[in-house]
Amino acid sequence: MYVVINLIGLVVFVAIGLLFSQDRKAINWRSVGIMLAINLAMAWFFTSFSAGRGAVKAAADGFNWLVQVSYQGIVFALPNWVTPQFGGTAKAMNFVTSALLPVLMIVPLFDILTYIGVLPWIIKWVGRGLSFITGQPRFESFFAIEMMFLGNTEVLAISGRQLRQMSARRNVTLAMMSMSCVTASILGAYTQMVPGQFVLTAVPINCLNAIIVTNLLNPVKVSPEEDIVATVNPEKGGDNKREPFFSYLGDSILGAGRLILIITANVIAFVALAALADKLLGLIWHPLSLEHIVGVIMFPFAWLLGFPVHDAWTLSQDMGLKLVTNEFVVMGKVAGNVINSYTPHLRAVMTVFLTSFANFGTTGMIIGAFKGLVDKEKNDLVAKNVGYMLLSGILVSLLSAGLVGLFVW
Repeated sequence: MYVVINLIGLVVFVAIGLLFSQDRKAINWRSVGIMLAINLAMAWFFTSFSAGRGAVKAAADGFNWLVQVSYQGIVFALPNWVTPQFGGTAKAMNFVTSALLPVLMIVPLFDILTYIGVLPWIIKWVGRGLSFITGQPRFESFFAIEMMFLGNTEVLAISGRQLRQMSARRNVTLAMMSMSCVTASILGAYTQMVPGQFVLTAVPINCLNAIIVTNLLNPVKVSPEEDIVATVNPEKGGDNKREPFFSYLGDSILGAGRLILIITANVIAFVALAALADKLLGLIWHPLSLEHIVGVIMFPFAWLLGFPVHDAWTLSQDMGLKLVTNEFVVMGKVAGNVINSYTPHLRAVMTVFLTSFANFGTTGMIIGAFKGLVDKEKNDLVAKNVGYMLLSGILVSLLSAGLVGLFVW
């Protein structure tokens, strides 16, 4: 019965995208159908076949290995945080040490791959193949693949010239897509807290679902002349000279440090603000909290992912917490024994839903990024569509969770 409910849920999520579409007649249903079929096949392969499960397990193990290697630097700089007398093993370390400080090594690693041309080559050909198969504009296809590796604000930053030349409606599409990505360089942090195989399964599925959802909510016809492709390179200025490697690496390390500070500040601020909101709501009625309010709103959608009422309520509360704060807060809450005690279906669905940047705070980051890249008219249109941005991120997470959950029971 719950499999049927899960299937109905997928139909409902697509129907919501159609209901809120800004131009239903412009939706490319052939492209949507192709991408849904590809995502269904990927979810089936990665969860139901030994080769697929082995592939995502190997990828998750690879990220975990990188994290373990990064601990060598952490042990050297902060020995009191990881030695037996101050916590025993890496598993006993605090959130910042175990989940965030490894980013100081992983971000520069991905930037080195960018510098030597490996990542741009992968992005170029995978994006070109995706555009050919799905019939989507090349730039949007490249953008989805770039986000999978580089993150939303980073890809927006390197795409400034193209954003300024594109129409305002296409800028809105990219803003909506930006809600659904993760950054490859912090996947190692995720895999330390929730099942890595589902984290890695969610990443490519989110990519296609971001295109599907934006195609439903904000379909835009793109002429060949408008289809300009962004490039990723480590060049600066207009003289086309490559920045010296160690200067580039130094900037990368500093950027990783800023990223850690941003994530830490966001986690502290949002948890504290959510706690403050809960205290104020508790003055009205003791059981009332922000998490519960958003959780109640998300409950029908959690149930449509194929759960009995009790599990749907558990999932909806964490969905609400994730939207109000961010994925790190919920992952930290359920890490370890909590998520391992869940049923396989709940464990898979929750992990996939959490694996994205879709939350209220991300909308501010994206609007801020556009503000510094495009003119006031385009930025104002993006800001006016903040509701669509949030809806896009939620629908992508629901679709991805529903597709993966369909094969895990």
